Amino acid sequence: MSTDVLPDRATAPTAVAAPGLRGLFWLALRQNRFLLRTMGVLLALAVAELAWIHIACRHIVGVLRRTGCYSGAWNTLRMDEARCWTLFAPINRPGFWYLEVLQPAVTALPLLVGVFVGAPLLAQEYERGTIRLIRAQSVSPARWLAVRLAVPGLAVLTVSGVLAALMSWVWWTDILNGPAGFDPPFQFFTYPALGLAPVAWSLFALVLGVLVGRLVRRTLPAMFLTGALVAAAHGLVLWARPFFHSAVEQVATLSTPKPANAWLLDRGVVLPDGSRAGIDACQTAVTCADDATAWLRYHPVDHFVPIQLVEAGILLTLTAALLVAVFRWIRS
Repeated sequence: MSTDVLPDRATAPTAVAAPGLRGLFWLALRQNRFLLRTMGVLLALAVAELAWIHIACRHIVGVLRRTGCYSGAWNTLRMDEARCWTLFAPINRPGFWYLEVLQPAVTALPLLVGVFVGAPLLAQEYERGTIRLIRAQSVSPARWLAVRLAVPGLAVLTVSGVLAALMSWVWWTDILNGPAGFDPPFQFFTYPALGLAPVAWSLFALVLGVLVGRLVRRTLPAMFLTGALVAAAHGLVLWARPFFHSAVEQVATLSTPKPANAWLLDRGVVLPDGSRAGIDACQTAVTCADDATAWLRYHPVDHFVPIQLVEAGILLTLTAALLVAVFRWIRS
């Protein structure tokens, strides 16, 4: 008779599987459920709003063209006739939503990402003490951080990329040369909402917030410090932005307007001896008639893309450097 006895299932030793990348990714999705849902809802609302703005502007522009009130540029709008003013009035609403609501919201997106997404990501782990659990896992801290960053990083990249693409599309097709509103590309709320700026700034703010959270290790102080640093970075880049591309200098009469949609950096008058003076000299000089010789220094609209490329390159380089620092310090 055999004496072999099958072990009881309840007492038999079981192997504990180490969590793999799939398990870490699933955990990261669960930890970011609220963030993903919130960003998804806000993105859907913004996309719907931009689609409505485009459709409304196209319809109104079509009516203005057919009635002879508008011929293709914002300065060709005929406002001397009551019928043209009546047909133009409905465009104020989509123009308001684009210029006064969406542009400031997209401009503030990097700040919100850094404060509410980046800063708490590691600061909460340190504040709650759950960061110590990483040491007890078979997964390395670097791999854990990579997966932990992947979900919010991809979400931020997707949202900022879609918003930047749609905001730029509506601006080029409906705003720049349309009657919705005068909106040059270098204005304060316009430039950060177009092109590569929302994507580069959002990624930079996210990683900056993660690094601040790693260093401060307290959620609220990390959020406040991240907001201050992002705002300071905006101010620094705003000061340096005119130097990202060589400006154009032009000599003309004082009454000559600057080129359309250009960013005027400086202007002044040319004195009789050939020297240049600022525009303030006109208060005391007698040479400042409308036909007096003047000089302008500006960035034309063609410089918009090169300036954004330089700025995005600087921000993405800083983002990569901050990311390397985070991964090096997470192991310590």
